[in-house]
Amino acid sequence: MQADHGVRRAAAEWTVTAVAEAGRECLQWFTREKSWINQQHLELCRIPAPTFFEQKRAEWMAQRFAGIGWDARLDRAGNVVARLSAADDGPYIVISAHLDTVLAPRMPEEVSLGAEGKFHGPGVSDNGAGLTALLAVARAIKSCLPLPEWNATPLLVANVAEEGEGNLNGMRYLCRQSPLAGRIRGYIVLDGPSTGHITVQALASRRFEILFQGPGGHSWSDHGAANPVHALSRMITLFTDVQSAESARNGDVRRSYNFGVIEGGVSVNSIPSSARAKLDIRSESIEVLDDMAAQISGAAEKAKETENGRASGGKVTAKIRETGMRPGGRLHPEASILRHIRAVDTHLAIRSQPDCASTDANIPLSMGLPAISIGTGGAGGGAHSPSEWFHPEGRDLGLKRIFLLLCLLMAE
Repeated sequence: MQADHGVRRAAAEWTVTAVAEAGRECLQWFTREKSWINQQHLELCRIPAPTFFEQKRAEWMAQRFAGIGWDARLDRAGNVVARLSAADDGPYIVISAHLDTVLAPRMPEEVSLGAEGKFHGPGVSDNGAGLTALLAVARAIKSCLPLPEWNATPLLVANVAEEGEGNLNGMRYLCRQSPLAGRIRGYIVLDGPSTGHITVQALASRRFEILFQGPGGHSWSDHGAANPVHALSRMITLFTDVQSAESARNGDVRRSYNFGVIEGGVSVNSIPSSARAKLDIRSESIEVLDDMAAQISGAAEKAKETENGRASGGKVTAKIRETGMRPGGRLHPEASILRHIRAVDTHLAIRSQPDCASTDANIPLSMGLPAISIGTGGAGGGAHSPSEWFHPEGRDLGLKRIFLLLCLLMAE
């Protein structure tokens, strides 16, 4: 940056226009270096990073940060944490993006760049877009130094364990256990490409594993023994019927439920000795979420009793284990981070609305810390599916938005 060398301004004086003028060179960099940004996107997405197996991608990100000139290290949780220098002791504004993906490429060629410029493959949108934005911001800042003498510095974090049963553990560590936690003033979470939504409310969720067990046996000679698959199927039906009825009665409070994994049995002519399902429940209301959790137990108990009542031999048992919980929370409507992102969106002519979603921002929001989750620009779809895609057209606008928001927060 060329403007305001050695000059410290009061936070109130830093408007979006002033920041845009001071950071003009950085803003131009995002448009000028599109090819470099796209290349980083392709390379990182070709490194498999399913939840709990993010290490190779983390090491790659750390090497890229270091090559750009940042001090990059892996913390005890496996997160990549990058500072401007080893001597930088904050205070910090965090920009984060999660490393892990729900699906992972089996071969590098499964992630491709089409002739039309569109990326195809697992994780290219969620969260290849976020990780690429971290690298772009890192290089833009280093390319445009020196920064004005603001009151905080950036902390770039590529964190583990956001998806599925990762239970937001990477962000939990950063907010609660990391030696840097007490020096963090705010969190900008990058998740996916959409700039149309600003996540200001954390959608709470809970995950459960339901296990039915029985004696098993031969489908003919042991016919009549209680069947765990039958009991589990009945339990799923009972639970979903209750949820449909509750949604009809209380439609003003949104809820969702999903049996995402069902397992059981070894062959078509064997009575299974076990059957299990994994269930995700979500709601904007903690009270509704607690009611849904209680209804899981009720449905399991009723399904067990029904199956055992019909059995002529051998009984089933039912166990329920909670495997994860994402806490809820809400950004204060007068929070400066919200005021700043709205000012940036006005400046860039971006139309956005506050929303409620489940992201890494759940953790800081649940702790009353200033945090939002936003997209990084471009367009994408098919997240968590084999047909996932991302198109980088307009990405530079999203990157400029992130940079301007970061600068306003550092100036406070």
